[in-house]
Amino acid sequence: MCLGIPGRIVEIVDDNLDIAKVEVSGVKRNVSVALVRLEGIEPGDWVLVHVGFAMSKINEKEAQETQKALQLMGDPYTDELAMFNKSQI
Repeated sequence: MCLGIPGRIVEIVDDNLDIAKVEVSGVKRNVSVALVRLEGIEPGDWVLVHVGFAMSKINEKEAQETQKALQLMGDPYTDELAMFNKSQI
């Protein structure tokens, strides 16, 4: 199953390559924000992350609601978190 996990942008790591450090459940990883950069991404913004890419920009309320729904899924959610923890850009 493929899930988009909410993450908060901590910093823009590389402006030219559209890479941002994103925190998901306490883990920080670099992800590509190229797909959402035109929406005006900056530290503190929330995005849905899937396999190292920010797929869409969301607000904080959407992030919290999505997080709650994902936690109810159990294994698919923990599996996706494990993939995020292993991913590196």
